[in-house]
Amino acid sequence: MKFFGRATIAASIAVIAAATAPQANAQNLFDMLFGGGIKKRSEFPEPPPAPKKAAPVQKISAPSYYDYKADPLVRADLSAVRGLSRTATFEPMLTGSTFREAVAGLDDFDLRTEKDVAKALSDYYSANPDFIWVSGFDPNGRARDAIRTLGDADSFGLTAAEYAVTVPPAGYSLDNTAERLRELIRFEMSLSARVLRYVRDAQGGRLDPNRLSGYHDFPAKPLDLVAALKALGHTQEVRTYLESRNPQNPEFQALRVELEALRASAENEIVVDAKLLLKPGQSSSELPKVLSIIARDLDDEMGAAHGETLARLGSSEVYVEELVPVVKAAQERAGLKPDGVIGPRTVATLAGTSKADRLDKVLIALEQLRWLPSDLGSPRVFVNQPAFTASYIVGNEPKLSMRVVVGKPSNQTSFFYDEIEQVDYNPYWGVPQSIIVNEMLPRLRGDPGYLDRAGYEVTDASGKRIPSSAINWGAYGSKVPYNVRQTPSEANALGELKILFPNKHAIYMHDTPSKSLFERDVRAFSHGCIRLQNPRGMAAAVLGTSVDYIAQKLKQGHSSEKLARKVPVYVSYFTAWPDQHGKVEYFADVYDRDARVLKAIEKTDAMRLPAG
Repeated sequence: MKFFGRATIAASIAVIAAATAPQANAQNLFDMLFGGGIKKRSEFPEPPPAPKKAAPVQKISAPSYYDYKADPLVRADLSAVRGLSRTATFEPMLTGSTFREAVAGLDDFDLRTEKDVAKALSDYYSANPDFIWVSGFDPNGRARDAIRTLGDADSFGLTAAEYAVTVPPAGYSLDNTAERLRELIRFEMSLSARVLRYVRDAQGGRLDPNRLSGYHDFPAKPLDLVAALKALGHTQEVRTYLESRNPQNPEFQALRVELEALRASAENEIVVDAKLLLKPGQSSSELPKVLSIIARDLDDEMGAAHGETLARLGSSEVYVEELVPVVKAAQERAGLKPDGVIGPRTVATLAGTSKADRLDKVLIALEQLRWLPSDLGSPRVFVNQPAFTASYIVGNEPKLSMRVVVGKPSNQTSFFYDEIEQVDYNPYWGVPQSIIVNEMLPRLRGDPGYLDRAGYEVTDASGKRIPSSAINWGAYGSKVPYNVRQTPSEANALGELKILFPNKHAIYMHDTPSKSLFERDVRAFSHGCIRLQNPRGMAAAVLGTSVDYIAQKLKQGHSSEKLARKVPVYVSYFTAWPDQHGKVEYFADVYDRDARVLKAIEKTDAMRLPAG
């Protein structure tokens, strides 16, 4: 290595100083000499010239709710089936095959059904010219099983009237063969149409959830209606086949049991003042009602701990200190903050809502479960937004459950499912465009260096770093052509880790520095992502490792780790949902979505029922 004397260095400094701006300080010169050369001035661009008038800020709007459009009914085009008719001497009882003779009875037949069902009828019967539901000159055993199953649709949360068909009257003679065949072919097509409607509804729901709002995001379930008719034509287990189209998970079965119990039950026999506010030491004639409800719903654990106290003080109108642990235990079991104060939320949760409201919630839950896979998978992560909870479930047992914070009503969390792919330790937070435009841009126009001071990095489309203070933020009103991210730190909005399942909604699970929000009963405060009360526990669960391992990874700075297995995640929205023991719990409709689902079901009913 060649060493320079002090005189040589001084001379070099003088030359460089003469060629550079007067403001260059000693540190700049040292960098020029020993740090890899003079930096290009283009790395520190001047801000663009200020426009004469700043661009108006055009806020990025949230997804919207839609005016739901029910599937229209069309007249089934059965011309391809009618074309099978053959001109032959009428000997149906001798030939043993009456279908081709019967198809003439489809002339002027006005069968209204969904478009895909109509196509399946034409495709199936033109390729398979034979009866499924008729043997000889009468409906057969398959038909009887199908009709009984369709008639039981109400018990699955569907509407039996939407699958009803007219059964040909018993009795046949050679004198009315033509009329009988006409009745039978129309019965055949009608029953197949209603069976296929049932298959569609049972498997995927009566509604297309993506037509409800931009917050609903579900892939279409593959359904081969022609294959369904083929299967029905080759099985004697019609009821088993049709009922198996419904979800086959324990949650669906628990909701069915709840539906049956609700329909058989009377209205709430204990009505508590919805505005009750009772603190320890106070008295109220409503207190015995609350205690009666707690006693009615005791499980073994609570019964052992508090059964004697309830038996002794259950009629007390004074909220004595001895009753406070009982109320706190009931609150905690119901997912409420166990503060011992009996307020409107505690009353609503413990006393329940009206029978009609609970029926609606269960029916909606049964419909929404059809939007999810029938087999929910194991292990899986299940987030229920109205309950403000997230669980890691293996088989049907929650191995880990925690409180979560979800989107506020103006930044709602979407309803969808995906697959967890990665955990980021000490993550960066890539700020969404909606937050940059709606929340940061107004401040940046008056304080362009704000992001530099607050620990954010700004880059252009090519990934080049640009100081926030060097950007003329007033030039942009709706689309800001820069990326903004917050660097890892204790103040980072994502806390110490995030769990990713890449989706178009930019929603993921993460830690948060705002821990106090987990103490609230209603936890809708985020911009749409899911904040976890125990992020290390959830990260360890989905990675199949230990919390100690997660802690060690966090000590090593920013890094990412891919999952070695598939873990589905359900970012769901159920205001009625069973716990692991099958007991259905009810939750407030934080985003007012239930009414929209009910309205869409009503529109579907109105479309179908007049057409028979």
